[in-house]
Amino acid sequence: MSENSYTFLIMLILSICFYIFMFIDVSRKGDSQMGYFLRRALTSLLALWLIVTITFTIMHLIPGGPFASEKKLPDAILRNLEQRYHLNDPLYKQYAGYLINLLQGDLGPSFKYENRTVNSIIREGFPVSAALGSLAIVLSLSAGILAGTVSALRQKRWQDYTVMTMATFGFSIPSFILAGLLMYVFAYKLRVLPSALWGAWQQAVLPTLALAALPTAFIARLVRSSMLEVLRLDYIRTARAKGLSESNIILRHALPNAILPVVTYSGPLIAAILTGSFVVEFIFAIPGLGRWFVQSITNRDYTVILGVTIFYSAFLMLMNLIVDLIYIAIDPRIKLFDSKEV
Repeated sequence: MSENSYTFLIMLILSICFYIFMFIDVSRKGDSQMGYFLRRALTSLLALWLIVTITFTIMHLIPGGPFASEKKLPDAILRNLEQRYHLNDPLYKQYAGYLINLLQGDLGPSFKYENRTVNSIIREGFPVSAALGSLAIVLSLSAGILAGTVSALRQKRWQDYTVMTMATFGFSIPSFILAGLLMYVFAYKLRVLPSALWGAWQQAVLPTLALAALPTAFIARLVRSSMLEVLRLDYIRTARAKGLSESNIILRHALPNAILPVVTYSGPLIAAILTGSFVVEFIFAIPGLGRWFVQSITNRDYTVILGVTIFYSAFLMLMNLIVDLIYIAIDPRIKLFDSKEV
């Protein structure tokens, strides 16, 4: 390993130590709700910086490069390309230059796609990924909550066993394998749905099912367990003693409390669907951000890998913060900060 690599590793270790120190120091300050959000914002920025540093380090320490292809380039052309993209600069200079451009909102040019920037790739690919992810999230939430509720209300009956069997099936098969099975059955054997591409609603059915299977199974089991617990509480018995209809009790009293764990799971749900969409988009040839990310890894396109990683990390941090706000809005008993004892 070169001297620059050792220097950069030392910078990485110092970055991690600084992050831990700042996290401990900030966590001690403030106990108000505003203080909570300030801590979340600061720790998110520090976490994002750490993600940038680690990803940048891994990309540059792995042997090879964006221009190391099967077709060997002449040395003069290779040197010109490295000079154009500053790849022949010391590693710490490349890192500092990338951070400066990042603070200006510039994620850099793509090494593999001529006249394309990472910003333009994200603008082009993310709407497609967001549309696919939104469909999968809506399907998993609606189907999971419905299946879990039915399973709890029909405990130890055939409906319960059917839902739990399907949930186990959803847990067992990874999304990329399920994508291949769905494509084989519905596109090649039955020929009722298209196998790839994006545009018509028919082309969204198979990738949405492949993405939604695992979170639907998890939500169904989560809602079933929570609903069974809620139905045993005293206020449900009181509502039944007052003569309220069973549908009224379930919809107005039991279900709102039973789905609180689902709200908590929403953050990891978004993360699972977004990361799962990487391979699914590639399998179904969907022109989303996940497909760009997979191709950039194959091509060793540093800037695209970094840009997509940073974008998704910031997006998921924002989603987790929104989930916290939704959770406290649904259940006012939940506090995001520790109150002072009076």
